[in-house]
Amino acid sequence: MQLKDYYKILEIEPSATIEEIKKAYRRLAQQYHPDKNSGKEYALAYFAEVKEAYEVLTNPAKKDFYLQQRWFQQSLGKKEFRSQPVTPPHVLKQFIELDKYVARLDSFRMDKHALNQYINELLNDETVDQLKAFNEQDINNEIIGITIKASSHLDLQQAKAITTKLCTLSKDPATIKNIDTFLQQFKKKNQWEKSKIYFIILITIVVSLLIYLSSR
Repeated sequence: MQLKDYYKILEIEPSATIEEIKKAYRRLAQQYHPDKNSGKEYALAYFAEVKEAYEVLTNPAKKDFYLQQRWFQQSLGKKEFRSQPVTPPHVLKQFIELDKYVARLDSFRMDKHALNQYINELLNDETVDQLKAFNEQDINNEIIGITIKASSHLDLQQAKAITTKLCTLSKDPATIKNIDTFLQQFKKKNQWEKSKIYFIILITIVVSLLIYLSSR
């Protein structure tokens, strides 16, 4: 899961003092507080992120643990942290990037394990829960379509696990049917790939036998 950038969420520098952290929290809390944003789910999501960032950065133990995680991520070369709440448009943007990424890959040299890991990182439990909570079916269906397209490059078991998550994101019968159709076609393709090997062996034996008989 992508580590959150609590400093960017609070719109402050990592060198900010405790007073600057509190000041930033008060300003953003007034902007996104539920009392001022009744029914505005995106604003409520921002408020939750701001509140979480404040609680971590003002608690010495939580802050130390967070900074250790931040350092570890950076030491691995992962310099990007999430600074926006998990909202449907934000998630859709990530999946559009996934679609572009897959389009650039060579299907014959593709690292299926890496692709599977990429998809599952985007479709982590927090993201799935948030998409279900917002329940924006048009966006969810678009995410499902992109994910199905990307999953067609994976192994059967990997695709099964991903489609199980996708089924929880939509109540649209047509979308559920599309997911099921994809999985059924994937199973048939997988069965053919397995049987093709035996078919090729059989053809090779038959051809060899015909050559042997014709040479006598």
